[in-house]
Amino acid sequence: MKSTNHVIGIIALVALGLHASFAQTPGEAPWTDNHYPAYIRRLNLFGERPDWSHDGKKILFVGRSFGDVYEIEVATGAVTPVTHHYYHGGYLRAHYLSSGDILLLGPKKFDPTDWRDARFKKMELWVLDQKLNRPPVPLGEFIWEGPAVSRTETKISWAKYPDAKGLRQLMLANIDYSSGHPKLVNQRVILDNTRDEVKDAVLEPQNFVPGHEHQMTVQVGGWKRPDMKGAKVFSLNITTGGLVNYAQDPLAYDEPEGIYPDGQYTLVEATRHDTDRKTRSGTHNIDLYKLKLDNTQTWERITYFSTDHKFKASNPVVSDDGKFIAFMVAHSQEVAGIGHGIYLLDIAAYEKAKTK
Repeated sequence: MKSTNHVIGIIALVALGLHASFAQTPGEAPWTDNHYPAYIRRLNLFGERPDWSHDGKKILFVGRSFGDVYEIEVATGAVTPVTHHYYHGGYLRAHYLSSGDILLLGPKKFDPTDWRDARFKKMELWVLDQKLNRPPVPLGEFIWEGPAVSRTETKISWAKYPDAKGLRQLMLANIDYSSGHPKLVNQRVILDNTRDEVKDAVLEPQNFVPGHEHQMTVQVGGWKRPDMKGAKVFSLNITTGGLVNYAQDPLAYDEPEGIYPDGQYTLVEATRHDTDRKTRSGTHNIDLYKLKLDNTQTWERITYFSTDHKFKASNPVVSDDGKFIAFMVAHSQEVAGIGHGIYLLDIAAYEKAKTK
């Protein structure tokens, strides 16, 4: 028999047209895409790669890979299309900029017979005006996977697609509006994979550290070293170039994602619970962990969707007020980046559930 609070929560969600299903504590029942604890709720039945608005009232997301971008109101579940007013080649990611505009990632044209070419070689950066009254402006840069976007400045970082020799570079630039339309200025390289600490590895910027934006979390993976596999959580000091590896497990896949507003913790897509050495370095059995950005190796597993290797949780982002985590759930064998709905984890309710 559910508690009164659970019943009230269900009634409220039904009234808003939202979907919810509550599971028992981790270990007592497998988590699935519609079976999980009461501190999690599903906002909608489609969508992937969420991003929080600065006021915490809305979430930006992509409907599907190479699809349209939408905005969902957290309180009501109302969904508004963001990119329906013009023709485009589809998008894989969308981020709120500090200016109020939207940073889009997508190819100019999409060939459905070769989605890998569109995703890994032809992804461009665009800025969409917040008024949604015209098509986006191209920034003239191609990007490999996702960017880091400042929540307080018109500053972004991205990874260039590797050249023929395998050189990978992380770029930093500001978005300037002084000419009447957005363009990149002060562009420079802040890290490449010729350095010994990240030699020949794949690089992807993740988040500027709140309150310390001269620092940034970086995913480092695709190692060619036999003693290092999967992905690792690195911190880059943009000013000094200093690098710190916060994920010391050589076999686990540990990719940093959303960062907490205090800058002391980051969320990580991780497989460190996976005991199979053959699958630990991949993305199929990931769940969400909280990692303290210091030298204590303090890890806390937050979700348990991959317990029976049927589902996985990914792409978590923390609201600016630190109250909620938005993320997505997919089937374990699906390509990284695919999601089937936006989920919301109430951090206070989660912390309270841990004490029971």
